[in-house]
Amino acid sequence: MKFAYRFSNLLGTVYRCGNLNFTCDGNSVISPVGNRVTVFDLKNNKSNTLPLATRYNIRCVGLSPDGRLAIIVDEGGDALLVSLVCRSVLHHFHFKGSVHSVSFSPDGRKFVVTKGNIAQMYHAPGRKREFNAFVLDKTYFGPYDETTCIDWTDDSRCFAVGSKDMSTWVFGAERWDNLIYYALGGHKDVIVACFFESSSLDLYTLSQDGALCVWQCDTPPEGLRLKAPTGWKAELLQGAEEEEEEEEEEEATVRGKATPAAEEQQGKVKYSRLAKYFFNKEGDFNNLTAAAFHKKTHLLVTGFASGIFHLHELPEFNLIHSLSISDQRIASIAVNGSGDWIAFGCSGLGQLLVWEWQSESYVLKQQGHFHSMASLAYSPDGQCIVTGSDDGKVKVWNTLSGFCFVTFTEHSSGVTGVTFTATGYVIVSSSMDGTVRAFDLHRYRNFRTFTSPRPTQFSCVAVDCSGEVVSAGAQDSFEVFIWSMQTGRLLDVLSGHEGPVSSLCFNPVRSVLASASWDKTVRLWDMADSWRTTETLGLTSDALAVTFRPDGAELAVATLNSQITFWDPENAVQTGSIEGRHDLKTGRKELDKVTAKHSAKGKAFTTLCYSADGQSVLAGGMSKFVCIYHVKEQILRKKFEISCNLSLDAMEEFLNRRKMTEFGNLALIDQDAGVEDGVVIPLPGVKKGDMSSRHFKPEIRVTSLRFSPTGRCWAATTTEGLVVYSLDAQMLFDPFELDTGVTPVRIRAALRQQDYTRAILLAFRLNERKLLQEVLESVPWDEVEVVSSSLPELFVEKALEFLASSFEVSRHLEFYLIWTQKLLLVHGQKLKSRVGKVLPAVQFLQKSIQRHLDDVSKLCDWNRYNIQYALAVSKQRGLKRPSEPLGSDEEADASDDDTLHLLGTGQGDGDGQLM
Repeated sequence: MKFAYRFSNLLGTVYRCGNLNFTCDGNSVISPVGNRVTVFDLKNNKSNTLPLATRYNIRCVGLSPDGRLAIIVDEGGDALLVSLVCRSVLHHFHFKGSVHSVSFSPDGRKFVVTKGNIAQMYHAPGRKREFNAFVLDKTYFGPYDETTCIDWTDDSRCFAVGSKDMSTWVFGAERWDNLIYYALGGHKDVIVACFFESSSLDLYTLSQDGALCVWQCDTPPEGLRLKAPTGWKAELLQGAEEEEEEEEEEEATVRGKATPAAEEQQGKVKYSRLAKYFFNKEGDFNNLTAAAFHKKTHLLVTGFASGIFHLHELPEFNLIHSLSISDQRIASIAVNGSGDWIAFGCSGLGQLLVWEWQSESYVLKQQGHFHSMASLAYSPDGQCIVTGSDDGKVKVWNTLSGFCFVTFTEHSSGVTGVTFTATGYVIVSSSMDGTVRAFDLHRYRNFRTFTSPRPTQFSCVAVDCSGEVVSAGAQDSFEVFIWSMQTGRLLDVLSGHEGPVSSLCFNPVRSVLASASWDKTVRLWDMADSWRTTETLGLTSDALAVTFRPDGAELAVATLNSQITFWDPENAVQTGSIEGRHDLKTGRKELDKVTAKHSAKGKAFTTLCYSADGQSVLAGGMSKFVCIYHVKEQILRKKFEISCNLSLDAMEEFLNRRKMTEFGNLALIDQDAGVEDGVVIPLPGVKKGDMSSRHFKPEIRVTSLRFSPTGRCWAATTTEGLVVYSLDAQMLFDPFELDTGVTPVRIRAALRQQDYTRAILLAFRLNERKLLQEVLESVPWDEVEVVSSSLPELFVEKALEFLASSFEVSRHLEFYLIWTQKLLLVHGQKLKSRVGKVLPAVQFLQKSIQRHLDDVSKLCDWNRYNIQYALAVSKQRGLKRPSEPLGSDEEADASDDDTLHLLGTGQGDGDGQLM
């Protein structure tokens, strides 16, 4: 089994912090999720996360006007220039300071970043080939405090910058004679946003206290005059040859003054305040936190700290509507190009909403888990993932679209374990609230609740292969409870453990339950035997996780001393062990007094799972690494680094010495706690502000791991969210039994001679996807049976895998279904004998076919109902209506007779054709 697993998607988190953007066509939302970026395609109902990551959480994203490039800046000031077309990083840059916002000019030639109390204008990258993609053009000084927001005029001649010092500055992008800079006051709080009116220099400014100022400019944009060059530039231009200068001009600075001298103001652009409006009614103290303005429709959208948003029409300030969408502050707002859809991000709850304001309906409503996820499980066909979290919610995610399609909120405390039954339509979850609940995926309801005689906290759950027996382990009474799924009654209480039960697992083949406990034992309980015979496996340390191999012939146990031991459950004999302490490589937390090397002694693997073929085992725990071990050889095959986000704790092995001062660790001092929310650490006696508002860093950890039944991907619940890694088959050249005689030329020659079996065998040995597709599709459909019967056993499995992956992308549905049917009919018996090896491929095939069945059956049902309706309507036309007068009835009869007669002639044939 190859381990070319690559990061493919991030589910479970839809928005963390930073600004939202719509793509140019207005159909997709680009949302920053921690240190990654997810693109939500609203038209096709899909989400995918770009395969790139910054070093810290993303602060802002700037999108170029043509939608091809994005500049992504993190909290540390590191920037990535990303191509959204090929989804790759083109350039790295460091802005040497914290950047608040970034914005491209509408013509795409320049972009401005606000950093500290200055604004810097750069030449936009990608216009021509250059060694350095970020070339600084001008630096603008003026504001005294941090700059917060940017907006450009439509013609890219000027831009406005808002600041925390309650002033807004208008700067010229070129050296205009009558507008170099202009400072606007009029507010009593931090400027949240500023917007230019379309094709005008008129300006709207919004401050945090909910005030809107409307500014009118006495000059139209065409009235801006370029400043005549002076000094050596003027002499150069007067020369006979006016050469085009290739080099960019030196970096220029523009220094603005809040109160310029009177002679400086003569002949310059002037602003006057037309009006000032207030969002808050009297007595309200609702902070304005985000705003967006659509210039064509004059639509202003404002979001507040209480989760309310308002829609106003400017410049009259008419309220269109307002709505409360959350109880947390709205952190970011974006409007799409047509002005129909508005995206809202709430960082407190991790919510992302797209609202269509005209029809007053949601286009998208997604929310991640509020607390960290605790467990996950794949459905038997690999199409869904269920996650349970400390916030008491159970969410079900679609692996193809990446969206959560149902949330169960019945638990009143943290969910500790989730699992699917063998049918895939029932989810069972255990919780700290003392209940185990079963949820139905047909009707989306909680149809069974299992409880224990005495209230107890459940730490794990397992369901046997038949789906009839549900078991849960107790954390405080050290017992294992067994219930019947059919009746919901408690069947048995298994006692014998002397410590909390940490993990349960049913044998996939027989009804044998393995329970791991902190009392340094794993017990095997035989459910079929009425005496509940037990086998006790003695361990050297506390057992944390237990799992069976997919064929049920082996058992893996993770213990507190970082070991993974393998057992033969039939004979209760240990068959091997892996020492994993050095592979776990834990980091040092900011406030740890001991080094990472010493703290690693207390860390261990807390979650285990076998790969689909049973040859390898995945292990994860209190670190950023997930390890894959080969079971037979007992060696480390590959190590995956789940995250590189330094905004999380315990990421680095050694602490930054700069943070260690003579007064202790700087991490203990909240320097700018809650600055964003306008909350600072108050002095004693101060009544405003939140005393409990503090910065804290979540610690990186992997809480649960599961391999997909198809064997193509695996998922991990981490501090970041639900991370999915899948096989990247596109880039791999992975031949099989290759020799010098296997070439594309030989394969095509065999095709021309109509020697299809030989061509297929050669193509599978070369293992080039495009060539395989060409060969398989060249076989006439009536010869498929003959060709499939002549394929050797070894190649049948490869053919099934190829067919399964082709179903996801190909349009030739019937042709591939014929191939699948013939292969399974001819080789069914032989495949049954090697069920362990072939199972992942067959499940992958089942998942692909099931998806098509769902899509096509919906379409067919819809068509059938339409045809039935059309037929019913046509039959109704001939019936008499007794309520009408007699005379008209007869006339209607006469006219209807013809139509009925016509329908009658064509109905026999038509019916057959239609049905």
